[in-house]
Amino acid sequence: MKKKCLFLFLLILSLMLSGCGQRGQGSPSDRLGTDGSGGEATQKSQEEVIPEGEGGVAEVPGTESFSAPERTSEDLDGDATESAVAEGQNGETGTPVVYMTTDISSDGLMRIYQALEASPSGKIAVKLSTGEPGSNYLRTDLIGELVQSLEGTIVECNTAYGGSRANTAMHYQVAEDHGYTAIADVDIMDEDGSMTLSVAGGDNLTENYVGAHFADYDYYVVLSHFKGHAMAGFGGAIKNISIGIASSEGKSHIHSGGTGGSMWGGDQDAFLESMAEAGKSVVDYLDGNILYINVMNRLSVDCDCDGSPAEPDMHDIGILASYDPVALDQACVDLVYGAEDGQSLIDRIESRNGLHTLEQAEKIGLGSRAYELVSIDD
Repeated sequence: MKKKCLFLFLLILSLMLSGCGQRGQGSPSDRLGTDGSGGEATQKSQEEVIPEGEGGVAEVPGTESFSAPERTSEDLDGDATESAVAEGQNGETGTPVVYMTTDISSDGLMRIYQALEASPSGKIAVKLSTGEPGSNYLRTDLIGELVQSLEGTIVECNTAYGGSRANTAMHYQVAEDHGYTAIADVDIMDEDGSMTLSVAGGDNLTENYVGAHFADYDYYVVLSHFKGHAMAGFGGAIKNISIGIASSEGKSHIHSGGTGGSMWGGDQDAFLESMAEAGKSVVDYLDGNILYINVMNRLSVDCDCDGSPAEPDMHDIGILASYDPVALDQACVDLVYGAEDGQSLIDRIESRNGLHTLEQAEKIGLGSRAYELVSIDD
């Protein structure tokens, strides 16, 4: 009897040890606890180890459940703004941010400036076109609050084509007549001649001649009326920092494509390229101490240098701002192309090959034609 009991005990013990060995040395499907397919049972096994919490968020045993807080559009807009400021106004995709409002008013202009979160210091210049009498120059009821809040000086240079602003005395009179001297000091920067800026990487220019007072300012707020132009096709931020900041001498230099020849009979593409190159010399000199605002109202095919511009035949669009002049002008061009009533201005741009300025500007590193458009009206 004792031998029989001992035999049964040893048999049971042997079976138990044998079973443990099979579990450790079985097939992959055995180890995964599946029926051989390796699919559904595997998923079930993992779910048993990491059970799903509320809302599909996995809970690891021994830890507290975590779910991301709900994000609002205000949160996302705030993040985009903070990121843009921290990274030179580049958005999440690494492209420049262009802010936009459809509110073309003093309040709208203030808000678009504030969207940039700029902190200019020192002596601030507000670069605009004083405009020929009778043109679509920017009115003081629109820009006055911003200019005065900056305690800025309105700066401009004389023209090279005659007109009412070809000499300094006449130019100051036009500035007064247009109300600019009532809201700020005005400086015709080339009344004492020119200073020279070097041009890096240009195909046409090696030097750019700007108003001699250009270096007197620490920060430039470039306030441009976006519109068409008889030679350039369109005028915006790039034209304002190239032709606009160039002295009378410099304007002739740019128009001739750097050849010193005729302003009117030179190669068209060389002129367009020279605008981009002159603009880059200005931006390089200022080393980040510059921002750009374009006002898209009174969208004539003609420039503010024309005292008898064609009447606009398309609707006003808005105010845009950026730290990248190429992105800003490209965004304005795109809005014109996207407008149902923009054909006249499109024809003007294309008849002058105006988009080539943007091509050259991007090529030489003035800015990017890609951009992220952010509305501040939402």
